Amino acid sequence: MPSISTHPPVSLLNVLVVEDEMVLRMRALDMVEDAGYTSIESVDADEAFAILESRSDIALLFTDIQMPGSMDGLQLAHIVHERWPLIKIMLVSGQLKLSRAHLPPDSRFFGKPLVSGQIIAEMQDMIGLA
Repeated sequence: MPSISTHPPVSLLNVLVVEDEMVLRMRALDMVEDAGYTSIESVDADEAFAILESRSDIALLFTDIQMPGSMDGLQLAHIVHERWPLIKIMLVSGQLKLSRAHLPPDSRFFGKPLVSGQIIAEMQDMIGLA
């Protein structure tokens, strides 16, 4: 007879925030928490990739595009879409304006400065209410 697990299911209400500028990262983390989700922070795409490889409970990737490291946020987003297609993706930038053709399918792009209420509503629309 198979054993029945008494552990709760793994929560998929975790949002990985990838932003190299500390003040902007803290603001993004606050938006994630205000939306009712658990935030996980990363300072660049390389660290984010390592986090993604070690966890299976990330529901949404929230990443800046322009960052130092071996890849930028757009490259990270495309890799995430290919390797982990169930993870939703939000990309942000203060300098770039990207068309849908440059984005991974089903991802969303926002220009900075970010509007907190809009970002929270979009997160909730993409991964559900916490």
